[in-house]
Amino acid sequence: LPINYAVLGFVAFWCKWVEAANRHNPWQEPCSRSSFPSASSSEVSNLLFSFKTPLPGKDEPSRMVLIRVLADDALFLGLKGAQGVKFGFLNKCPYTVWAGTLSGAGSSPLAQTGFELASGASANLIAPAAWSGRFWGRTNCAADASGLFKCGTADCGSGRLDCNGAGAAPPATLLELTLGTNGGQDFYDVSLVDGYNLPASLAPQGGQGSCAAASCPTDVNRVCPRELQAVGSDGTTVVACKSACEAFGDPKYCCTGDYGNPTACKPTGYSQVFKNSCPLAYSYAYDDATSTFTCTGADYLVTFCP
Repeated sequence: LPINYAVLGFVAFWCKWVEAANRHNPWQEPCSRSSFPSASSSEVSNLLFSFKTPLPGKDEPSRMVLIRVLADDALFLGLKGAQGVKFGFLNKCPYTVWAGTLSGAGSSPLAQTGFELASGASANLIAPAAWSGRFWGRTNCAADASGLFKCGTADCGSGRLDCNGAGAAPPATLLELTLGTNGGQDFYDVSLVDGYNLPASLAPQGGQGSCAAASCPTDVNRVCPRELQAVGSDGTTVVACKSACEAFGDPKYCCTGDYGNPTACKPTGYSQVFKNSCPLAYSYAYDDATSTFTCTGADYLVTFCP
C-alpha cells in the first residue's frame, strides 16, 4: 500500500491530540511504540486503519485512528521513507576537500551539489529513500582572477563550487549508491574504474544485513605506474592515478566493443594495481564479486582519508 506521508503526519498529530484530550480512551497511549507490534524485515510495511464510533453522550472524539506500522525495528511514524537517508561527510585528510554530488537519472538533485570541507570538517545531506547517485572529493581547488572555480583533481567543470548536474572528470575516486531497491535494500560501492585521486570510504550507520564498509583507504598515488600518473601544476607531484582505459583508450581496458561483457573483459596488470591497494573497491568494470555491498535501512558516512 503506498504511503501518503502527509496523511501520516496528520494522523500523528491527531493521535497525539486524542491522547491529550481523552485520557480515558480504551487505547492507552495510542502513539507509543509499544502499541504497535513489529514484524520481520521481510514483511512489507502495512497500514491498518481502525475506526471507533463513541457511545452517545460520551465526551470523546468522533473517531480515532489506530495505525499499526509493521516494519522491523521501525519507530511509529519514524519511517525511513518519510525522513530520507542521511549522509554524513567527514574530511580526515590533512588538506581541504571539495565534495561533489551527482544524482542518477530519475533521481532528484540533492540540496547541495558541491561544498567545501576543511581538514577535520563535517557536513550532512539528506537523500530521498529511493535515490541513486555518486559522491567524490575534489582537491587543489581555487577560483581564478575572473572568479572561475577549478579543481586540480576530479573537477566537475561547472566553474563553480556547485557541480549543478556535472560529474567528476577522471581520474576520480567515486562513491556510488542505489538506495531503496529490492524491498528497501541499498547497493553501494567505491569505484576506481575512472581512476583514483584520494582515499575514501562509504560506511553504513545502522541498518540490517551485511552492511560492510566499502573503502579505499590507501594512497594509490604512491604506487601508481608512471604511465598512469597525473601530475600537478608543478609537473612532478602525482595528484591522481589514471585508469588504463583513460590512459590508453584500449577496449580491453575499457570493457567496450568486443570486450563489453564479463566473459571477455578480465582483470589486467593495471587494474590489479588498484585491486592490490584497495581490495574492496572496483578496479575494473566487472569487478562485482568483491566490490558491491548491500544494506537495508541505513544512513551512511562518507569519509575522505579514512
